[in-house]
Amino acid sequence: MNEIDTDTELSRPARRQAEIAAYVVQHGSVSANDLVEAFGVSVMTVHRDLDELERQGVVRKFRGGVTAQPTSVFESNVAYRLNTAQSEKTAIARHARTKIEPGMSVMLDDSTSALALVDLLEDITPLTVATNFLPAITRLTQLRDVTLLALGGIYSATHDSFGGLPCAEAVGALHTDLLFCSVSAVSPTHAFHQEQEIVLVKQAMLRSARTKVLLVDHGKLQRTALHRLAPLTDFDVVVVDEKTPEDLVRGLRDQGATVEVAPL
Repeated sequence: MNEIDTDTELSRPARRQAEIAAYVVQHGSVSANDLVEAFGVSVMTVHRDLDELERQGVVRKFRGGVTAQPTSVFESNVAYRLNTAQSEKTAIARHARTKIEPGMSVMLDDSTSALALVDLLEDITPLTVATNFLPAITRLTQLRDVTLLALGGIYSATHDSFGGLPCAEAVGALHTDLLFCSVSAVSPTHAFHQEQEIVLVKQAMLRSARTKVLLVDHGKLQRTALHRLAPLTDFDVVVVDEKTPEDLVRGLRDQGATVEVAPL
């Protein structure tokens, strides 16, 4: 399957919106005119983008300007996640792909790190792939010799995925060979996520897979979020990118985690 062209008309607004969101977070609050000048687009386009970002819960508009929602809400937004740490996620996915063999059953969570694996699966089919992430479901429908299990539940536009108890129950009915997942933050001992409903599904996935692989770019390390997902030792492998400082890799290993470094 050909890689999705990130310069298409369909993807350009989403990419620009993610860049606008990052700009707003960096500057605290900005005016529409500031954004017109920074991004070289019309006032109408800026307002259309801000309306969409407000609908997604990423920013909050006020008379004369816009401000960012709390960081946890902003970082959960799928448009933002799809446009951050792209080279690192690609490298991590290439490394993770080596763990997949034809005939396996694979579960992918709703992370963009796991999504990066989808375009690498075509030549290792047949496979069975289960996921609750709509972008992954859409791409997987284009692959031959892939049995797709779409995990339904309560749809979230912010995450572009299905979740909640119905999704966790659907996950619980499965037992896959592999799970590839990610989180928003990793401390030296635990994986964290900022939203309880996401943790609910990820914990169900951990229980439903024989081998569990955590995919985390270096920007997520030495951080915590509100909800603790699991100890790092619950994962069979933690894959990081090579921009991760050696002392952090060593610290994770000293705490008992099995860490593999993906070259960029």
